[in-house]
Amino acid sequence: MRRIRKAVFPVAGLGTRFLPATKAMPKEMLTIVDRPVIQLAVDEAREAGIEHMIFVTGRNKAIIEDHFDKQYELEETLRKRGKKADLALLERDLPMAGQTSFTRQQEPLGLGHAVWCARELVGDEPFALVLPDMLIHAQPGCLRQMIDVYETQGGNVIAVEQVPWEHVSRYGVIGVSETKGKAMRIDRMVEKPPRDKAPSNFIISGRYILQPQIFAKIENQSPGAGGEIQITDAMIRLLGEQDFWALKFDGTTYDCGDKVGFLAANIAYGLDRSDLAPTLRQALKTILEKTGGL
Repeated sequence: MRRIRKAVFPVAGLGTRFLPATKAMPKEMLTIVDRPVIQLAVDEAREAGIEHMIFVTGRNKAIIEDHFDKQYELEETLRKRGKKADLALLERDLPMAGQTSFTRQQEPLGLGHAVWCARELVGDEPFALVLPDMLIHAQPGCLRQMIDVYETQGGNVIAVEQVPWEHVSRYGVIGVSETKGKAMRIDRMVEKPPRDKAPSNFIISGRYILQPQIFAKIENQSPGAGGEIQITDAMIRLLGEQDFWALKFDGTTYDCGDKVGFLAANIAYGLDRSDLAPTLRQALKTILEKTGGL
């Protein structure tokens, strides 16, 4: 069993649901309190022991690459002003030389195609796939929990969570055949099934550990839902050849591609900060009182 060393972050999307904020700034750089969404995703990967971050970008995403680089002028200014805490924060977040790679997805052809664009950087080894929009607030992080399952069961691992049955048609849904510890063996995957055809109400939730054979499946994959190359379709084809395990992780998901999910994430992460929580609670109480409560 090979260790999971690399993680792929698809960040080529346009973020049209957040216009005009994303007209000139990538949606992945929108902040949850004071940390960009993409930084929180990388934090999760680093906690899980990931050594190499691979970003699949698109046009107008250079700011993401700059974010994970040194800022000499800023650092020198902080140093001169004695801002030691701020300087230490920047140094802590900076990946080591050679730990980040960037490749382009020239056309928006779907998540499966974005993953395929990273094939040369991943190589012939298992890897993690992290969708930054799906922010998972957990301790330990979701990816750390998944790697614990992978180190026990091997194969492929997918993070899942349960949703109300009336919502299953919005997601990729799995069926399970047995349980081993915290892992459930997957025997079926269906992309956006109607409620009466869904094998369960466990949905795929934005975190994956995949074997490199997935690239061959994607390469020969026909467009699926929305006319795009879907990663779920490629996984369905690989399911007949390799084990797939599901982990119902401990944690809360915030869909930061959705405005309400993004706002909820800011509140949740703010309340998790000892330096902000008391003042934030009071501010929320005041807002609710003025607007008539919940």
